[in-house]
Amino acid sequence: MLYYKDLENKILHSEIAKSCDKLFVISGYVGAELIKTLSSFPLSTQFEIIYGMYGSDNISEPLHKKLVELHNSLPNVSISYSTVPIHSKIYCWFYNDEAKGGLIGSANFTINGLRKDFKETLSDIKPESMNEYNKYFMYVRNHSILCTDPRVTLRKHKHVSTKSDTKEQPYLSDRICRASLLDKKGKIPLKSGLNWGCSKGHVAKGDAYIRITTKYIRLFPDLFPQKKYVNGIVNEESKGKANRENDEVELIWDDGTSMIGLMEGQTTVDGVIYPKQLSSSPQKNILGKYIRKRLGNLPLDYIIRKKDLQKYGRTHIDISKIGDGIYYLDFSSNKKKTK
Repeated sequence: MLYYKDLENKILHSEIAKSCDKLFVISGYVGAELIKTLSSFPLSTQFEIIYGMYGSDNISEPLHKKLVELHNSLPNVSISYSTVPIHSKIYCWFYNDEAKGGLIGSANFTINGLRKDFKETLSDIKPESMNEYNKYFMYVRNHSILCTDPRVTLRKHKHVSTKSDTKEQPYLSDRICRASLLDKKGKIPLKSGLNWGCSKGHVAKGDAYIRITTKYIRLFPDLFPQKKYVNGIVNEESKGKANRENDEVELIWDDGTSMIGLMEGQTTVDGVIYPKQLSSSPQKNILGKYIRKRLGNLPLDYIIRKKDLQKYGRTHIDISKIGDGIYYLDFSSNKKKTK
């Protein structure tokens, strides 16, 4: 049977999942946020997760650190990296070391892969094919190393020369976008951006977002995802307004904090619809509370000014993509190097 909706529940909460004691995962790319949800399972349920494309791309340091943290903190979760390139996505449930059923398809073990209906598919593994799958599992396992292995190699970024004026060239390297928290006048908006929750009509104090400008999209067309429904095509499955579909992504910050992000709103660039801002999910004030905490535990009703960012030592956030729907956000302060 083919599945293309509610894939996360199909993998983790199906009837076969409830009757088994181990899930074996091979995924081209792996995200930290889905692994965090495994903490809700009893310790008797084991999870073995293999990051497949490490053998081709290595792994970024922020994601690696987060996966090591989860591997060490969740006693029933084991995370390994395949040393040979593996792009497969296979989920197989076992009971007493005997395979009871599984799924195979295009969905990575990430929010981007499992929480977007119709984007990816999974199909049942036929019982008569299980022996061959077991052979494949053993091959991948035998060519993998634990994420804690000292031999793990981190991916390196090639830095390029930059101009000091971020309005002219908002990037630090060939794949890192420097997103300013200031408006065109060089100030922090009083009722939007970091101060979004201070405007009328919002349901929570502390709501905040990071602006995605047309310039950023043109410089980094692969960094910010196109909206799923464009050109007037109505999504009958949507719970919101037509053509305003929002994408959940994973955010990992420079201090190790992780959260679910939301690419929301819409702006048209060269005839294509993109998101216009990055916020947090399921509440938009998760991002706002986090930023205010880093700025010195500022109250939620406090209007952030440019001087607050200058005191902190940074007026921008550097954004890069480090995995399948996984972003690294650098808001570290080093007053000797930042402006």
